[in-house]
Amino acid sequence: MKAISHLLATLATIAFLAGPAFAQTKPDAAKGYPNHAIRIIVPFPAGGPTDINMRVIGQYMSEAWGQPVIIENRPGGNTSIGAEVVARAPPDGYTLLAAMDTTLVMNPATTAKLPYDPFKDFSVITLTAKNTSLLTVLAAHGPKDVKELIAKGKANPGKLNFGAGTITTRLAGYLFAQQAGIDIVTVPYKGSADVVRGLLTGTVDFIVDGTASSLPLIKAGTFRPLAKLNSRPLEALPDVKPLAVAADLPALDDISTWIGLVAPAGTPPAIVNKLHDEVAKIYANPVVAKKLENAGINAVTTTPAEFDSFFRSEAKRWTKVFKDSGIELN
Repeated sequence: MKAISHLLATLATIAFLAGPAFAQTKPDAAKGYPNHAIRIIVPFPAGGPTDINMRVIGQYMSEAWGQPVIIENRPGGNTSIGAEVVARAPPDGYTLLAAMDTTLVMNPATTAKLPYDPFKDFSVITLTAKNTSLLTVLAAHGPKDVKELIAKGKANPGKLNFGAGTITTRLAGYLFAQQAGIDIVTVPYKGSADVVRGLLTGTVDFIVDGTASSLPLIKAGTFRPLAKLNSRPLEALPDVKPLAVAADLPALDDISTWIGLVAPAGTPPAIVNKLHDEVAKIYANPVVAKKLENAGINAVTTTPAEFDSFFRSEAKRWTKVFKDSGIELN
């Protein structure tokens, strides 16, 4: 028995001393990743800013890694349908989500029950875009400026139809109407392509939507942007004023939309970092930067830690804004 005890003690000592060496030789979770197709779930129909952003990233990622990157559109539920798919997916880096301000910030601020928890169900990777939304009308017979739109709304209470495709842009419309003292009817859509179609067909009188989908029609003279919803420079439309200035309503200072890439919670940090590094590498290519800029997308990247801190602070900010506004989203 004494000899056995001595042997066990010796083995335990060897294991303890060898521990760091074994830890150092543990296989890298990202080694060999990816070895098959990656899915990026876009919670909107094809054609909107988020879809455009992810298709550019997916194309270059596929070329760099020699594996297909499939963009899968799962619209509906204010992005919660697509978000739930990714929240329940294996945490192996092969199912990713194009998460928006709606997904991570506005849904928890405005919805009592969600099929996912934005604070627990995802490993964040990087921001991919900070977009500027526009308040836009038809050029043919729409108002020439924001103050004319407000005057029209006051002269026709309850008769102006407003279109938006996300909770963020819907909330922007509500806040605009509230601050301007006008009564509008909101027409909710599932994404930018439908919002643009609604304005084109005259179903709605004005829209708030990301720049990318409307930009070709603005350049063609079909749409007229009356204002942008933040004060960031917009190279594609340098003469468009911030809504706070155009409407003389300082409370409408900064209503931004953004896009980020996230994975299911528990995805190995090595894979998260590999994905982040690849997006940063893609964005360092001036051809990519120009392609996104021409589409009205302001490309940005952040570290996972920066993205995590950013979306959590935005969640606090917008939860307070929503509660203070007294707005009820149906």
